[in-house]
Amino acid sequence: MNPSITLAVARRVLTQLRRDHRTLAMMLVLPCLLLTLLWWMFDRNEMVFERLGPPLVAVFPFTVMFLVTSVTTLRERSSGTLERLLSMPMNKLDLLLGYAIAFAVVALAQALLVVALTVGLLGLDVTGPLWALAVVAVLDAVLGSALGLFVSAFAQTEFQAVQFMPAFVIPQLLLCGLFLSRDSLPGVLSAVSDVLPLSYAVDAMQRLQTTASLDAGFGVDVTVVAAFGVAAVVLGAATLRRRTD
Repeated sequence: MNPSITLAVARRVLTQLRRDHRTLAMMLVLPCLLLTLLWWMFDRNEMVFERLGPPLVAVFPFTVMFLVTSVTTLRERSSGTLERLLSMPMNKLDLLLGYAIAFAVVALAQALLVVALTVGLLGLDVTGPLWALAVVAVLDAVLGSALGLFVSAFAQTEFQAVQFMPAFVIPQLLLCGLFLSRDSLPGVLSAVSDVLPLSYAVDAMQRLQTTASLDAGFGVDVTVVAAFGVAAVVLGAATLRRRTD
């Protein structure tokens, strides 16, 4: 791995994103709009928003970044850009790490906007430290990007990349503890939930709702989310193809 090549790839991706105003708006603005819509829906029932708000601060960035990253990477491959890049003295891991770093920068901006909106303007009450809330939001957005990079290797068209969303995202939304406590799930579904990364991101957010101090459980949740992100990038590099046949 060559750090200078990795950073060069990251700069190229960031430059492209800066010029693509619609994609940039989707990544930065859409999670904020969705959380605002949720707040508006429950403006007469603050308890519901207080319960759903923190987990969705993790869920919405994860979903948006998964979708945008998978489609963007597939577009690069189908247009021949990845083939030209990989014909240079560049490792596949350099390429995907460059993409991951670029999307991580966007994820940081996204998380700061989401936390500022929910806590500052929408009045979301979080017991734990705000910086921890932002860290989990960033890690979850990066996880979404990493999984998007991984699944893009198995799609041949942008439509197929979107089709992976029901398989990779919706089951995690249903089993992460957002709608029903994971302890209340049937045994098999509870076991499946235990190996899904979004479950740990939601667990971390729920801990921040009720606990002022960061305990060992929070550290485990954050570590698991980060480990899944790293594993997705490594697997993505191992399965990346130069072009779409």
